[in-house]
Amino acid sequence: MPDPLDDLIEAAARAFDLPVEPNWKAAVKTNLQVTLRHGAHVAEFKLPDDAEPAPVFAA
Repeated sequence: MPDPLDDLIEAAARAFDLPVEPNWKAAVKTNLQVTLRHGAHVAEFKLPDDAEPAPVFAA
């Protein structure tokens, strides 16, 4: 059974016309797995209904 992440990497590479060499695919997949895991942790964080967005600072 094909791995959905492999399919995603292939589709994204085609969509952005990016060459992904075969020896890079494992590193790309590992990076994507880490990124998705971090995103899941952020999405799990519950905010109260009255939470305000952070102020924008400009230098």
